Amino acid sequence: MTHLLHRTIGRPYPVAATASGLTITDRDGKTYIDGSGGAAVSCLGHGHPDVLAAMRRQIDSLDYAHTGFFTTEVAEELADHLVAHAPKGMTHVYLVSGGSEAIETSLKLARQYFVEKGEKARKHFIARRQSYHGNTLGALAVGGNAWRREQFAPLLIPTHHVSPCYEYRDRAADETPEQYGERLAQELEAKITELGPETVIAFVAETIVGATAGAVTPVPGYFRRVREVCDRHGVLLILDEVMCGMGRTGTLHACEQEGVSPDLMTIAKGLGGGFAPIGGVLIGEKIFRAFEQGSKMFQHGHTYLAHPLSCAAALAVQQVIQRDRLLDNVVAMGARLRQRLNERFGNHHHVGDIRGRGLFMGVEFVADRSTKAPFDPARKLDARVKDEAMARGLMVYPMGGTSDGVRGDHVLVAPPFITDAATIDTIVERLGDAVDAAIAA
Repeated sequence: MTHLLHRTIGRPYPVAATASGLTITDRDGKTYIDGSGGAAVSCLGHGHPDVLAAMRRQIDSLDYAHTGFFTTEVAEELADHLVAHAPKGMTHVYLVSGGSEAIETSLKLARQYFVEKGEKARKHFIARRQSYHGNTLGALAVGGNAWRREQFAPLLIPTHHVSPCYEYRDRAADETPEQYGERLAQELEAKITELGPETVIAFVAETIVGATAGAVTPVPGYFRRVREVCDRHGVLLILDEVMCGMGRTGTLHACEQEGVSPDLMTIAKGLGGGFAPIGGVLIGEKIFRAFEQGSKMFQHGHTYLAHPLSCAAALAVQQVIQRDRLLDNVVAMGARLRQRLNERFGNHHHVGDIRGRGLFMGVEFVADRSTKAPFDPARKLDARVKDEAMARGLMVYPMGGTSDGVRGDHVLVAPPFITDAATIDTIVERLGDAVDAAIAA
């Protein structure tokens, strides 16, 4: 008997009891490799002593101070650190409690930016199908995850969606990757023109698509063309790096590898590594200047903004990543993970694509490799793979609806940055056995 409303009612969940490094142990003594970092969250693994020590120091000095009355040294220090390592042109950060809050904040920042400039006719957001930006209503509205949106659709603000950059399924046989990216940029420009450039606030996109489609990377030049289109029409570019950012792809920000800087960028998960709830919005200088020269107030706020304990955890996480050069390990172990996944699944009859960057990899399953036809959604293959992996002591992050919101299955593999070669090998071995068992069931 439980009084918790679990994600799935009636499902028996193991009780997590302890965790250390790359593993979580349940109440019955069974140990699981955290092969997905929860939801690509636990970048330093579990129980890192430096982070725990920083949290203890903070809680001993100051537990909470409302941001309507105070700032805190730890919040200021975290902001300094984040801006010092932010994409070019980003000068401030707004600290919240998680990814969905960060997206909501970015949408309101973008709208108020244009209000401050006197462009009050701007009301439209454009995003992409097969995207995921969070579960709050504003985040769901810009998100393109059909299954999550469906029952809440009457409550969502009107938004507009264009095609994802999903090369495996959507690039034509006679297109180069660059031509495909150009076609998508033209589709975005056509949508802006259709709506009227003077009415569009922003284009919202995950730099590398996370949960909904499984570590889908952009084709070369795609985001540079998107940046050009947005700039030409005075439309803001909001990049969602809640899942793919803060080092997960081998650079601190995934957009570094695309050669672009957004106007607003959301971060979370790897920011605090799961030690405490935290997220943020990195803010471009022109956005901040409009507020500074206008109302001088962002009409928004939450109770736990810049919570001191969360800020202390996040600052310690980021300092450890930098001090221990863990992004080098992300690159090295990411290469090994890709190699081992290709060795295990490259010729698998029911694996259509292996993709991603760094320690952020997706494996998409298909019923038929030649046609790329997905499995029948009624099989719930993604859930079966998760269950078979858990039975083997492995956590991976599954999702259905990969190809079109209804059909298709994939898993994300996103282990902590501290992983080693032996753990990578074990993850892939257990995942391979789990996939085979799930398909055979």
